Amino acid sequence: EVQLVESGGGLVQPGGSLRLSCAVSGITFGNYLMSWVRQAPEKGPEWVSGINAGGGTTYYADSVEGRFTISRDNAKNTLYLQMNSLNSEDTAVYYCTTGYRSMVLRSQGTQVTVSS
Repeated sequence: EVQLVESGGGLVQPGGSLRLSCAVSGITFGNYLMSWVRQAPEKGPEWVSGINAGGGTTYYADSVEGRFTISRDNAKNTLYLQMNSLNSEDTAVYYCTTGYRSMVLRSQGTQVTVSS
């Protein structure tokens, strides 16, 4: 069974930082491109960031470029998202996701709330 289990969300003040983790099991993690997606209240899903299988190439949405850093540890089967300089626009449920056998796999989601 493939599982993507997130941790690390929470409440943070504007300007603060959070680090999300996504532990993946059931697949050969190092073979898969991984992404972070978020969904704010009453909005559709927004792609945030992606990283290739080897970890050497990263991609960011304009809205988070320069503030968020995606990384992965293939030895630990874990994906990360370091989020700095958070603002209210970053409030959302965050998901890690990947494509697997014509399916999109997604974690359970973790709430990130940026508020004073």
